[in-house]
Amino acid sequence: MTASNDQPRAHARRRPVALVTGTAAALGLAAVSLAGPARAASTLTVAKDGSGMYTTVQAAVNAASAGDTISIAKGTYQEIVNVPTTKAGLTLKGATGNAEDVVITYDRAAGYTDSSGNKYGTLGSSVATFSANNLAVTGLTVQNSFNKDAHPDITDTQAVAVTAQGDRQTFRNDRFISRQDTVLNWAPSATGQYRQYFYSSFVTGDVDFIFGNATAVYDRVNIQLRDSGAAAGGLNGFLSAPNTSSAKTYGILVTGSSITSSAAANTYYLGRPWHPSADAVGQLVIRQTSLPAAVKTAGPWTDMSGYSWKNARFFEYKNTGSGAGVNSNRPQLTDSQAASYTAQKYLAGTDGWNPVG
Repeated sequence: MTASNDQPRAHARRRPVALVTGTAAALGLAAVSLAGPARAASTLTVAKDGSGMYTTVQAAVNAASAGDTISIAKGTYQEIVNVPTTKAGLTLKGATGNAEDVVITYDRAAGYTDSSGNKYGTLGSSVATFSANNLAVTGLTVQNSFNKDAHPDITDTQAVAVTAQGDRQTFRNDRFISRQDTVLNWAPSATGQYRQYFYSSFVTGDVDFIFGNATAVYDRVNIQLRDSGAAAGGLNGFLSAPNTSSAKTYGILVTGSSITSSAAANTYYLGRPWHPSADAVGQLVIRQTSLPAAVKTAGPWTDMSGYSWKNARFFEYKNTGSGAGVNSNRPQLTDSQAASYTAQKYLAGTDGWNPVG
């Protein structure tokens, strides 16, 4: 960071500063830099009881500089959080290391309206929006507490907990909770490089709750399919809805994870292709993951808004559990193909990024 006022050190002889490099060279003088030492990263503390530097997470984000750490004390913080692109390298962490201790929560749905009477929409329903590159989030719970049963008048029931829309973002030891559209993996530029890595975390929902057009890896994640009360063979929901650009090889990967549910058997689809534009051809692989009986074993993929799942890029590989199976409606990767669909391959991008494990 460049110093705003360069002060001379004690006992140092002040030398003339050459404003024009050529002139300095002609006079035999060395150019003197006014740049000060790089700014050291700081840790900002948040605590509801006032014992920290700030009482809200957003106040700390606003005050932070790129590269800083925000440590959040145990408590429930009812607020909307936005980390803009200018806060690159920011770390948000729960101070206790236990995600259940530090909860950021808010009640907002796409169908709610702002002060001008405009609906928030899916993106606007997000409790936490992370736009900065090289962001790290650890030891936090983010929950959208919208309850559609309590709001029968709301028809747009998307309720995002987290919008991840930066590149080289990592989420470790976190919990993300909602019903519809829990985690949005978003690429503001559909063909741009936006990579997000979720490790050793917990995600729960019931409709399209892992979705979007960014490149995202869910590695050793506990994914819970919530029970909405449907009887066996009925419909409780859909785990995912990718809308990956056809120009991208990689969309969403679930690997080495555990998908669990108390829902009745054969009531959940693993995914459906969100097709909001002609170039959206959803890409999703679920590999070496345990699947519950709630998954529709005869055919875990389904169409969306008239767009066939068979036109998407959906594959499984060596899944286990009572919800696993192999048949004509369950495309499988070969061993050779699987070597190209690993966490490292998804995340490497153009710079070889490897946050895996």
